[in-house]
Amino acid sequence: MPNSPMTPGVAAQRLPVERLAENFSDLHPPLDAHEAAVAADRCYFCHDAPCIAACPTAIDIPLFIREIQAGRPDAAARTIFSQNILGGMCARVCPTETLCEQACVREAAEGRPVEIGRLQRFATDHAMAANEHPFTRAAPTGRRIAVVGAGPAGLACAHRLAMKGHEVVVYDARPRPGGLNEYGIAAYKTPGGFAGAEVDWLLQIGGITLDCGKALGRELSLEGLREEFDAVFLALGLAGVNALGAPGEDMGNVLNAVDFIAELRQASDLSQLPIGRDVVVIGGGMTAIDAAVQAKLLGALNVTLVYRRGRERMAASAYEQELAAAKGVHIVTNARPVAVHGNGAVREVEFEYTVEEGGALKGTGETFRLKADQLFKAIGQRLEGAPEGLKTEGGKIAVTGAGRTSLEGVWAGGDCASGGDDLTVTAVAEGRDAAEDIHAALMRKGG
Repeated sequence: MPNSPMTPGVAAQRLPVERLAENFSDLHPPLDAHEAAVAADRCYFCHDAPCIAACPTAIDIPLFIREIQAGRPDAAARTIFSQNILGGMCARVCPTETLCEQACVREAAEGRPVEIGRLQRFATDHAMAANEHPFTRAAPTGRRIAVVGAGPAGLACAHRLAMKGHEVVVYDARPRPGGLNEYGIAAYKTPGGFAGAEVDWLLQIGGITLDCGKALGRELSLEGLREEFDAVFLALGLAGVNALGAPGEDMGNVLNAVDFIAELRQASDLSQLPIGRDVVVIGGGMTAIDAAVQAKLLGALNVTLVYRRGRERMAASAYEQELAAAKGVHIVTNARPVAVHGNGAVREVEFEYTVEEGGALKGTGETFRLKADQLFKAIGQRLEGAPEGLKTEGGKIAVTGAGRTSLEGVWAGGDCASGGDDLTVTAVAEGRDAAEDIHAALMRKGG
């Protein structure tokens, strides 16, 4: 992220190291044993629990909370991991406020749900700290499966296949595994290298080989993988970033928010990351929120997030919007970018106010400008380089059932596949379910 001489407002070391460490510390500190017991005691242990139905991985939430209440956190962790092997990460980043906790009976009755996410973290952290894997592999099947993409979907698929006794090779284009868990989530949500530690823990199942630095269409071909392996699971993610379509967006210091977040996540010294004095973020999803909040935490004086529709249409939850506002991010809605102004590097961003009529977005003709020495684009990502021969749908790989693609022996899941929300927990569910379908298909084929 270059510090252009034409933009003196972009600078590193805006805050002391001690302040940065405080800003990027754990957003939600873990519960201790007593706090967990008190939180667990609030659960009604519903027979037909709505929280289970609201969880994309269908974790038996009342059961694991009862196990915590009974003083058996390891049993609670096993209940969680049996459905969601990345339950530790999901406990940190899952939008529980719009999923399980929103469905909680306590939320409906009192406006204060059981703290399901924090209880899940308590159990999973306890089990992972013991450094003992809760599952063992089945007898070897002699089958080999290629997984392309070491993000949540790929890792969940690989783990479930390894449990079934298959040998799995996981390829990833980046130097480190984890996908968005490693590169794309706000640093204050997963401090302390948790994403990498979780991958190391997951690999204790055995039977999984990581091969990083290899990308489909570069070092790998789908045709070659199909010839070498008994099945292929594609968990490519979404590498492409949508363009603003506004004049001047190719100027200096106009950056993709996902690249900014990835650089921040991999930085060994946050004080050396250059950040603008006046930062503008365009978008309304979690990536936009994460970029805006972290720009503020790095020391930006003014951070403005601009979204083209109303607040109720933002993909980021109300909780995340409130978090951004609490951190000092100014949110402007019903405005879209029409031009980026500057002399080689961005100095101002021009916006037009918008209105919705019958679901269609229209400009009002009234414009305004925001001062900016750094502009982050977070207006959605797209699939790049879908392998030839695969049917696509809505810009993603078309799948039916548990991730079956249009090619025999090829499955897909996670953000690159059609259907489902672009959430870590959804990706885990899709990877897990695809693994079950792959296993069933291979066993039918060879007995």
